[in-house]
Order: sequence, then structure tokens, then C-alpha cells
Amino acid sequence: MQPLIDHARAHGQRPEKFARLAEGQSPQVLFITCSDSRVVPALITGARPGELFELRTAGNIVPPYASAHPTSEAATIEYAVEVLGVGDVVVCGHSHCGAVGALVRGDDLTAVPAVRDWLAHAAPEPRAADADDPAVADAVQNHVLAQLLRLRSYPCVEQRLSAGRLRLHGWYYEVHTGAVHEHRTATDTFEAL
Repeated sequence: MQPLIDHARAHGQRPEKFARLAEGQSPQVLFITCSDSRVVPALITGARPGELFELRTAGNIVPPYASAHPTSEAATIEYAVEVLGVGDVVVCGHSHCGAVGALVRGDDLTAVPAVRDWLAHAAPEPRAADADDPAVADAVQNHVLAQLLRLRSYPCVEQRLSAGRLRLHGWYYEVHTGAVHEHRTATDTFEAL
């Protein structure tokens, strides 16, 4: 913890560097990814403060839209699309994902009921064929596509897509190589950026 504290102390030593951030934010991209500590959106994209609006959830799950019982995730998506007016949304899954791996292997999650219930939002079930692949690459990529489909059901997203004011992107990040692959609809494959 001490190196993190030391960095935090040094970080605030040049307030003039951050003064413009007090004027507001206007990110162009909503980046939805996993809470996994190995996935760092600004590191992956090279984004500076104010350039990405981030939503991090266990397993980069986009829960079903429900106006009667809104979730933090739905509020974040709606705010990014309606208030900030982002033009792009990236759903980024990653190799060696513990959440998707647990689903693929059928892990017993009774000891972590909140995790178990959250992962119930991952639809559809990832392929069990990936159970022997520690990267669970195919399952994660299919999971990303399922989350993009789910995202399309959000009213604000659907409206902006119909108006041509929003683009959706599916990414797969390899934690062991640093490579990023994007889903190409023309070939229905994930290809290197």
C-alpha cells in the first residue's frame, strides 16, 4: 500500500496540471470493462484524464435494463449517452477472466452469493468447451457480444443508434500479451486493432 500512498502524495504536487479538469468533462467514449485489476482502460487506450468515461463491473456485465429498479450500471450508461453525449461505447472483455471462467467451469459460488447472483446476468451461458483454456478466449468474446446485444436494449442506446449518433464496439484484451482485438461484424471475428 505504501507505494500507492507515495504516488498519491506526489500526484497532487502540481495542481496547475489538473486545473482545467475542474471546468467539466466531455469524454467521447464510454468504456465498459471488467473490475479486474489487470485491465486498465487508460493504459490500454492511452487516454488522459477526461477522455474516457469508465464503467467497471465484475465480468464487464451489462445488466438487463429495468426502469422500475435501476442499477448503478444503467445510470452510468444513461448518463454517458444522454448527458455527456458520448459517440462511442466500447465493451471490453479480457483473457483469463475469473467471472467468465467461473461460468464456463460451473464453479460453486455459494460462498459468494452476491457474485453468484451478479453473474446470473451474464447471458447467454459461455461455451463449456473453453473449460480447459485458462484464457477462456472464445467464451469471453461471446460474452462481449452478448453484452453488446444487451446494451442495445437500453432505450437511450437504441435511440442514439437509430439516429446514427452512437457506435458500439466489442473489444477483447489479452492480459498476457497486451494485444487488443476488435469484433468485426463483416467477418464476425475478433481481429487485432
